[in-house]
Amino acid sequence: MTLIGWFQILLYCAIVIALVKPLGWYMTRVFNGESTFLSPVLRPVESGLYWIGGVDESREQHWLTYTVAMLLFHVGGFLIIYGLMRLQALLPFNPQEQSAVAEDLSFNTAMSFITNTNWQNYGGESTLSYLTQMVGLTHQNFLSAATGIALAVALIRGFSRSSMRTIGNFWVDVTRCTLYVLLPICIVYTLFLVWQGMPQTLGAYVEATTLEGAKQTIAVGPVASQVAIKMLGTNGGGFFNANAAHPFENPTALSNFVQMLSIFALGAALTNVFGRMVGNQRQGWAILAVMGVLFLSGVAVTYWAEANGTTALHALGLTGGNMEGKEVRFGIVASSLFAVITTAASCGAVNAMHDSFTALGGMIPLINIELGEIIVGGVGAGMYGMLLFVVLAIFVAGLMVGRTPEYVGKKIEAREVQMAMLAILILPLMILGWTAVAVVFPPAVASMANAGPHGFTEVLYAYSSQTGNNGSAFAGLTGNTFFYNLTGGMAMFVGRFFMIVPAMAMAGSLAGKKSVPPSMGTFPTTGGLFVGLVVGVILIIGGLTFFPALALGPIVEHLAGNANNLF
Repeated sequence: MTLIGWFQILLYCAIVIALVKPLGWYMTRVFNGESTFLSPVLRPVESGLYWIGGVDESREQHWLTYTVAMLLFHVGGFLIIYGLMRLQALLPFNPQEQSAVAEDLSFNTAMSFITNTNWQNYGGESTLSYLTQMVGLTHQNFLSAATGIALAVALIRGFSRSSMRTIGNFWVDVTRCTLYVLLPICIVYTLFLVWQGMPQTLGAYVEATTLEGAKQTIAVGPVASQVAIKMLGTNGGGFFNANAAHPFENPTALSNFVQMLSIFALGAALTNVFGRMVGNQRQGWAILAVMGVLFLSGVAVTYWAEANGTTALHALGLTGGNMEGKEVRFGIVASSLFAVITTAASCGAVNAMHDSFTALGGMIPLINIELGEIIVGGVGAGMYGMLLFVVLAIFVAGLMVGRTPEYVGKKIEAREVQMAMLAILILPLMILGWTAVAVVFPPAVASMANAGPHGFTEVLYAYSSQTGNNGSAFAGLTGNTFFYNLTGGMAMFVGRFFMIVPAMAMAGSLAGKKSVPPSMGTFPTTGGLFVGLVVGVILIIGGLTFFPALALGPIVEHLAGNANNLF
């Protein structure tokens, strides 16, 4: 651990915090339907889309109607991606003549991209055509991200409104998010990535001759446009199999740093949107502080573990930390920071293999995912996931002071607590349930490259990543099998939508309540006591549901002094 390393971490945090207010202000205006500097250009386009789709933008929806519209929207997205993958051999923009993708892999990939998971059981450059990458995956990267933000805003409206039956209009929210937030940023972002050296072409792969005289095929394509929304929308589905470890997806140290910033930018800004919409920006800063405590704790542990290496490395005379699997252009600190960011923000992009991290260094990404990726989290998903924990924390606070729990003027009653618990407990059910099946089912066991604690962690990480809609892999596990494609797809579906439906039910319930002024018995929700309470509740729930399973993998490996079975 070095002073320069900590400076990089603190610089990153400072820039993210500096972006929170301006982005929060802009996004609040967008979702309130107010004029922005882009309105003169985009307002006619927005109105035209409503006319084509038959949408009345002035008509809001009940929470159930809002949720049904969202679900039907994703059915359409699933069919588009699945159809493109199965028919890509017959479709244009396929210079490498990629064949049709198998049924089970098409199912897994389509489910992956509509749920903002972007788990990759395929190698992008060796499996998919340009058309599938653009119209299927990049297109859904925009829409799944827009959906997550729209759902977070809908839940925020539940807290900010009083005695109302509606929480917004799903079609309007998704349209405005895509047009006014995601597209403008991604246009500029794509040009920046091209300037940094990222390919953006429809030309065929390039044939090159190496210094030894051998022939080499260099994969190119419309990479920059996909990477921009992949990072900004916390998707993580890379154009190449190696993702952000590939030099064409991450050409320079500057592109690496900007990509890390873009992962957190919108998710962190949504805390400010919350504060603005409920009429108290300090509420938003308090939620961001909770995320910050968890984030910095994870970065500190990961950086320390990777910088100090392991006893196995020391025995070989290798000092200076664990560089195994790291991107040498960026070093230990950037790789550690990238790993924590991507697993905190539901973005499966990696610039280093998690499988080659030390046991404790690899444990932090796993913990981040299993907590529901609420540390900023996937765009939107992290915000509504954190608000579920806030509801539970306020319920605990209400019990402590002997009054009905209240938060931003809304009484937290049985229905809200039940919905929060239903949404949160679906995660361990999927993760631990499928892991238990996989470690005893012979075809699944045959996919494990490692035995013992490390092999168990690989399986646990796979289902954690898919259920948590993260998309990163621990490696060492062959995931492209019928069993893992099917069960992984089911885990992604349940992890996304079985959490969303209770959250939207909570939004409807809260919107219908009257706002009550704070009283002497109201638990304060903008100070350090509130931050500590929420962090405590998060860790307690995580400890009760996941840590017993975690102890069988990374902690056992650490105590044994192994370097992840590498030597």
